[in-house]
This record gives sequence, structure tokens and C-alpha cells, in this order.
Amino acid sequence: MGKTYERIDGRLRDFIEAQPVFFTATAPLSGDGTVNLSPKGLRGSFAVLDERTVAYLDFAGSNAETVAHLRENGRITLMWCAFSGPPNIVRVHGRGEPVFRDDPRWGELVGRFPGIDHSRHGLRAIIVVTAELIRDTCGYAVPLMTYESDRPLHRSRFERETDESLDAYFHKKEHVATSIDGLPGLPLPLPPTPS
Repeated sequence: MGKTYERIDGRLRDFIEAQPVFFTATAPLSGDGTVNLSPKGLRGSFAVLDERTVAYLDFAGSNAETVAHLRENGRITLMWCAFSGPPNIVRVHGRGEPVFRDDPRWGELVGRFPGIDHSRHGLRAIIVVTAELIRDTCGYAVPLMTYESDRPLHRSRFERETDESLDAYFHKKEHVATSIDGLPGLPLPLPPTPS
């Protein structure tokens, strides 16, 4: 049934990279803090950097719980489900870090996502995850569903934003600079997009 892997390669890597959606789970250290579970999509916004490191683009949105939790404690789990083909669930448990626009690693990291025009989505961070435990399970109860396409709504909403207007948008949102539980979220003012 379930198996533990030492690295993300071969069939496991192929499976992860083929999925149109994955999920992230984080939580604050506080026992009564809010657990966050987020779906992630948009083809081209996820990359395997090496056999134990993955990354995904963190786009504009109305909160920043994942960023806040990672800044506090670094714990994260990523999960992919097979909604078509043979049943399978893969989880990567690890340590994550938000890399912001003013980080010296930004240029090299953003270059790892050639399949998506990140400038159209209000890219605010790149989440880099180092795997500590990699497992798969059967996924027999996951339903069969058909992927049609990415929704165009995120792009159409954020492609008209400049760095300044995006920063203003984030300042208006209650849980972007600070999480639901009061942890530091996205650093504001938003650093400009490197040229």
C-alpha cells in the first residue's frame, strides 16, 4: 500500500509534475492556532528543483497564511492526488521557506518556471520546500475527475496590477501582512519586481 521514498525522481517525479492541482498544509506552533489548507494550481507554477527540493509560485490572493506559518516555523506538507489514471496520493512533508522578491535567489528561482508568465498573476513569493519525508498511499477513495483547463480568472484579475497597485491591494486585505492568528505574513511594502 504505502511506500516511503528517499528522493523525488523517476515515476514519483513524473506523477507529481503531471498533476494540475496540489494542496499545501501548514499550521502555527500555537496549539489553538488556525490550520491552513490551500489548493494550488496553474500549470507551470510548480517545479522540482532537485531530488529533495521543490518550489511553487505564491501568487496574489486575499490572505497569506502559508507564508506566515512558514516564517514562524517552516513546517509544511504538500499533497497530490490522482484524479485520473491509477489511484495514488503523494505527500511531501518538509521544511518550507518563502523567498521574496528582494532575495538574491529570486532571479535564479523564478527562472525555474519557464512554463508560466508569472508577471500576469501578481507573483509575491516563491515557496521552496526541502523534503524530510516522502510517502505515497493508495488513493482508492479519491474520485475520478476530468481536468478541463486552468481558470483564466486569476490572470485576468491580477495582470492589470502594477507593483504599486498590488501593494495597495495587499494593504487593504486583513490577513496578508498579518495572519488570522496575528503572525507576520507578507512583508509590506511589497518589494518591487526585479527587472
